[in-house]
Formats: sequence, structure tokens, C-alpha cells
Amino acid sequence: MRLQSFMHAGAPAWGIREGEQIRLMTAWPDVVSALAAGPEALARAAREADTLLSCTGLQWLAPVVAPRKILCVGLNYGRHVREAGRELPQHPSVFARYADSLVGEGQPVWRPLASEKLDFEAELAVVIGRGGRHIPAARALEHVAGYTCMAENSVRDFQKHNAQVTPGKNFERSGALGPWLVTADEVPDPAALRVRSYLNGELMQDGAVSDLIFSIPTLIAYISSFTPLAPGDVIATGTPEGVGATRQPPRFLRAGDRFEVEIDGVGRLSNPVVDEPQSDNQAT
Repeated sequence: MRLQSFMHAGAPAWGIREGEQIRLMTAWPDVVSALAAGPEALARAAREADTLLSCTGLQWLAPVVAPRKILCVGLNYGRHVREAGRELPQHPSVFARYADSLVGEGQPVWRPLASEKLDFEAELAVVIGRGGRHIPAARALEHVAGYTCMAENSVRDFQKHNAQVTPGKNFERSGALGPWLVTADEVPDPAALRVRSYLNGELMQDGAVSDLIFSIPTLIAYISSFTPLAPGDVIATGTPEGVGATRQPPRFLRAGDRFEVEIDGVGRLSNPVVDEPQSDNQAT
């Protein structure tokens, strides 16, 4: 199944994508609640839902609208580590993102007012279905609800202001998640996937998930060793080589660009880039 969130009648809603239609789901208010109910309950509710909406004109949201935790892993592809001139890490580098730093399919990503160095990063994101603490790697995939695409973009100068990367990873609307969540039963081996990115139609990144230094089960085990995971939590697994900052000359996102993340068997996430607008609450 492909679970997708969107605006409907002025409020967030969600459903199951079926071609160019979406089956409206009302048994739970959001995807997180549905994931917490479990895959069998979700399948039963899907069989009972009978309202189909056209996808035309819908405003898409991130598949998981307000995850309790968004945890991202840096420098987790071997070739990306080498292009960055870094040594292979001994432990995962984990940082947090805020929900308002991500938009949904087709929604504009903002190049921030404070920087011209918004870099593109394509990633496979894992969505937790069954929570837990101290999850063993051997059982970790049993806790995965599904997978989605992430544009885990970085504001490079703010990322490097000091040792922690939080400012460079959390600018409002600087990244994207979607277009939908593909349930885990449709992805039998996530390590067999490839992550690609396109900038204005040009292939920029193409990496095999098997190149991860720390595999998805290893990441779930490591993260759950220090914090409990809950349904709807998102883990971004890292970006392959080919990011803009390492190119000669560097290539950063500009207004008018379109950045796309494609993962076979998961989907294609596409977002235009615009300059951050002046806001009414901006200090003067």
C-alpha cells in the first residue's frame, strides 16, 4: 500500500493511493494513528473504505505529517564519505530535524534568506511502525512500517558553523518527504534499492543502499539504544555521493530549480525551489 497525506476540505487528511485516485481513510485521523494500530487493522480498514478522490489538484503533505521524532544519519554512504574527504565513522552520526523543515510532494522548498548554500541530498527514509527500545538488529525490520523518499537538504555554511549540524539541517521548508509511504511488505529487501537524485532533469546522485556503512537494522538498533522509537518516527539513512558542495564548481539550489528524489519501488519525490518569502512576523 501507498499511504499519502493531503489537504481535504481545509484540513489534513490521508488515504491509500491507487493510480490517479486516493481512497480516503477515516478510521484514524492520521497516518501515525493508523501505523500504531498495526498492518492487519490497516488492511481491514482499507477494505471497508469506499470513498475515492481524484488526485488532481490535491495539496500533498509529508506522508507522516507530524512525526514525534525525525532522526537523520550523516555520512553513511562509503563513497560519500570519501568524496567529503572524511574517515569512515566508527558509530552513526545522528542528528534531529523538525517537522516544519519538510514539505510534501510538489510543494516549494525554500532557499533561505540567510544563505545561498542550500545543497541537495537524496535519501531513503524509514518509517517506524512498531515502537520499542533496545531493538536488536536481527529483529529491527519487524519494526518498520514502510519507506519513503526524502530530500534531506542542507544549508552548508550554517551546518559548518560549529561541530553540531542542527542549524544547517532545520531551516523552514528546506527539505521534503514523500510522495507517499510504501508499506514494508512491498519492499522485501531495502538494501537492494537505489537512491537517485535529479536537478532540473539531470542525474546528480545514484547510490546503492547496500553501500550504507551502517545498515538500516544497525541504525534502528543503535538509535533505539538511546531513545525509544514510536510509530511514525522517521529515520533518514544518509545520502549518496554527488552532492552539490563537493562538485567543482559547487552547485547549490537556486530559485527556479526542480529537485527530485527517485527510489525504485518506493517513488519519486519532486519539488520546485523558490526563494524564502519575506514573512509578516519577520523582525524589522
